[in-house]
Amino acid sequence: MPAATDPDIAALVARAAAVAPERRSGTLRDLDHIVILMQENRGFDHYYGALPGARGRADPHRAPTPDGDVFVQAHAGQRLAPYPLAPALPPGQPLGHLTPHTWDDAQRAWNDGRMDQWLAAKGRLGMGYYRPEELPLQTALARAFTLCEAYHCSMHAGTNPNRLFLWTGTNDPHGQAGGPALVNTHDRPGPAHEGYAWTTYPERLQAAGVDWAIYQDMADNYHDNPLAGFRQYRAELAGGAARAPLRERALSTRTLAALAEDAANGRLPQVAWIIAPAADSEHPEVSSPAQGAAFSARVLDILTRAPALWRRCALLLTYDENDCFFDHMPPPAPPGAAGGGSTADTAGEYHQARGGPSAGTPDDPRALHGRAYGLGPRVPMLVVSPFSRGGWLDARVYDHTSVIRLLESRFGVAEPNISPWRRAVCGDLSHAFDFTGAQDQAGAPGPRSRPSPYACHVEAWAADGRQRVRMANPGHATLVLHVYDCLRLAQGPRRYTIEPGRQWEDSWPDAGADLACDLWILGPDGFHRHIRRHGAAAPLAAAWRDQPPALLLENRGAQALQARIESAYGEAPALLRLAPGEQAAWPYEPASRGWYDLTASAAGQSLRLAGRMRAAGPGRPDPRLG
Repeated sequence: MPAATDPDIAALVARAAAVAPERRSGTLRDLDHIVILMQENRGFDHYYGALPGARGRADPHRAPTPDGDVFVQAHAGQRLAPYPLAPALPPGQPLGHLTPHTWDDAQRAWNDGRMDQWLAAKGRLGMGYYRPEELPLQTALARAFTLCEAYHCSMHAGTNPNRLFLWTGTNDPHGQAGGPALVNTHDRPGPAHEGYAWTTYPERLQAAGVDWAIYQDMADNYHDNPLAGFRQYRAELAGGAARAPLRERALSTRTLAALAEDAANGRLPQVAWIIAPAADSEHPEVSSPAQGAAFSARVLDILTRAPALWRRCALLLTYDENDCFFDHMPPPAPPGAAGGGSTADTAGEYHQARGGPSAGTPDDPRALHGRAYGLGPRVPMLVVSPFSRGGWLDARVYDHTSVIRLLESRFGVAEPNISPWRRAVCGDLSHAFDFTGAQDQAGAPGPRSRPSPYACHVEAWAADGRQRVRMANPGHATLVLHVYDCLRLAQGPRRYTIEPGRQWEDSWPDAGADLACDLWILGPDGFHRHIRRHGAAAPLAAAWRDQPPALLLENRGAQALQARIESAYGEAPALLRLAPGEQAAWPYEPASRGWYDLTASAAGQSLRLAGRMRAAGPGRPDPRLG
């Protein structure tokens, strides 16, 4: 379709946001149509790191690295921070060549959570980002609907493995049906005796009588349909049966013209996936943000030209993986080489199978055997629907299996391929919607934050030459915490998966120096604790209380102490004297719109507590994010 027919972005987004949802039950069942458009190879910080309110480049709580923090990447004598790509690479220009974005380099960049090898593994281009004004559609949709700021690709890998998670919930980690998939193996039609053989989610929808289809041009879908690599689909494609639903729905050409006809005539399936042609895919080699945005705009234009359909519809616009592009957020993952723990079952989350299509090749280096598959880096996810209007940010952790989970919740069709750990950690995307109308803020100034399901209590004390930490989860969603020992950063972080109502305790040996302990804890939705201690004694204990807001301090020592309390939001410091054994609550009524970032120091200790105050309703992003 020529650019001249592309809809005006401002008018299009305004039209989409002006349609009120049709609330019948006040539940997810009010969604009759879920349309999924997965584009190519863009990261969250790459697109939204400079968007005011989003947890991007202004994030005050950054993973520590030997070179300072994650925003300074070093290699071969170079030090590089994120930089704007334009005007050298404007948003309308494809790059024209491939960049590193496969299992090997993605794992090396992540470095088991150290987050310090991006420049070495991905190259200089990967640190580039776009400004909000350079991405008019992507920015307008984020400001009008809901942007998921903790949505991750499923795996540290490229296109096809991640798309397998979107369509099937797995990469077959145990190698029982042709996997594990690590690279772009079986990414196009081929012989029916070759390929993957596990059951896909579209097959389960078909068996349950849920209407579904994929809209694509089979002559030009950039090999982005992973179902073409499955034996059962290949068999139907090669066969001559008059009725072949997998061939007809998954491996046939249905262009945007067909989407427009179906939407206008009441034939849009309950579940529709859309795959763009190469030039519209946003893949940096052959496409651009502007070309991809034009395609996405045409999809939205088609859906919103049928208002009766649109008021019962959701468009999920996401990206399969981040390509070479840097993202600063340590992805949630099960425990790695440094240690940690998980109350959730981690079966199927590690690369332990020694077969599969990449076994024995350079695509499957031995150094990565045993590594966690994911989650991978953040990628954008826009939830565009009358039920998601208002310019929201959603900090719930998601990955590509969350899309299947949403379909499970709406249509009642289970996907057993999704691992227990992912079910525990990743939400089902329903948190990004407002089906009751209680949060509907269409037309009100943003940005806003969806209510947080997270809560974490961290208790720290010193004993027998070790720093002990107890991490408890009194919230409604599973936590993944990264604990960096800043005195031993080379070891990498310990990661802890803690389900609601559960807790985990661990310890770290004191360093043989004046600074005995320096632990940096990161969790979801801006949660942070920093525990520093000089010497063996740790008389000061600190905790946060949400209601009424207060910093809780306790003197566990035998001597009186004076604690100094400082706020990162600029409030005046305070001094609080504590007798031996005394507990005190220091009230904190912040001007920071529901966030706290306080440091209590005394007797050689420094305890920093930061995060979001728990509340029943929505809130605002951390004001330091812009």
